[in-house]
Amino acid sequence: IIVLGTLVCLYFLIPSFQAFIKEAFDVLTSDDQPRISKWVRQFGLGGPVVLILIMVIQMFLFVVPNIFLMIVAIVSYGPFWGSVISLLGVFASSSVGYMIGHYLGPATVQKFLSEKAQKKATEFVREYGFPAIAITRLSSLSNDSLSIVAGLLKMKYKKYILATLGGITPLIVLLAIYGSNGKILKALIWIAAISLVSLIVYIIIDRRKKKRISR
Repeated sequence: IIVLGTLVCLYFLIPSFQAFIKEAFDVLTSDDQPRISKWVRQFGLGGPVVLILIMVIQMFLFVVPNIFLMIVAIVSYGPFWGSVISLLGVFASSSVGYMIGHYLGPATVQKFLSEKAQKKATEFVREYGFPAIAITRLSSLSNDSLSIVAGLLKMKYKKYILATLGGITPLIVLLAIYGSNGKILKALIWIAAISLVSLIVYIIIDRRKKKRISR
């Protein structure tokens, strides 16, 4: 609350900061990858920090899909460092979402998630837990609600973050392999295929376990 309040004050009191925010919003929502990469590079060594902060802010404002920011990081800083930046960004945004759910409680969570979205995500995490988080991260679906709900349900942070990083790492690796060569579509096809197979295998295993328990 203090951070957001400070940013709002800076926005209205400092014209240069307001201009920077407007420029950032305009660039990030342009869907112009070369333009975004050029904009990020102007920050030099601070560029990775800017990208990580945008990934954290993205979960509240939905300015641009997280996967697109990962592609920008990889194209701007290369497969290795771009992957490191992407991993740190996911770690930071997921941790912030978890802390919101864990420490601020249901009343505050309702400010970020609708009651319907909160109910669906809660049922999903309760029923499937660790594998659900890993698979949704791998699939690159919009799953910021899972971060908040995992904290709300008091899921162990270590278990949650391991599931998140375990699911996102293969996605980042595929983006690093194909994204740096401009073959994003191929990367997304591989991601969709792996996610679908993982989901089908998990559903089959889960149903067999439930049948054994019911017997």
